[in-house]
Amino acid sequence: MDEKYRIGNGYDIHRLEEGRKLILGGIEIPYHLGLLGHSDADVLIHAIIDAMLGALSLGDIGKYFPPSDPEYKNIDSTILLKKVLELIKAEDYKIVNIDSVIQAEKPKLSGFIMSIKENLAKAMGIDMEKVSVKATTMEGLGFIGEGRAIAVHAVVMLEKN
Repeated sequence: MDEKYRIGNGYDIHRLEEGRKLILGGIEIPYHLGLLGHSDADVLIHAIIDAMLGALSLGDIGKYFPPSDPEYKNIDSTILLKKVLELIKAEDYKIVNIDSVIQAEKPKLSGFIMSIKENLAKAMGIDMEKVSVKATTMEGLGFIGEGRAIAVHAVVMLEKN
């Protein structure tokens, strides 16, 4: 790949269930429901991972961390993010910026956005100004609006070193 810039798009959605922790961007959010998944089900980090992999046409998160592999059972998604960063670095690219939107009816996330941004920036070794995290509701519509799931859309721009 010789392109100076590459852009990737990522998306993930997980169902909310009793008995699980709610983890977004590596931060535990106090809530009576958590996201169901093989790993910690951090939809924000999963969407960012897919966006990074997509930018370089490297496949998707399931290719590298299949849910059938017991090694990834309940794993902290920040660990997966760091492994994908190594793939990006091996291709001689770096992150220019990340833009993400969390779709969640509940809980309200505005009080956690700054902590999430700080944690993501720290985990990726980039300036916090390069990480955008926004949250929106679905106005009561669909699975997300009914409070049964949380989804994330993420876009990542990479630059060749």
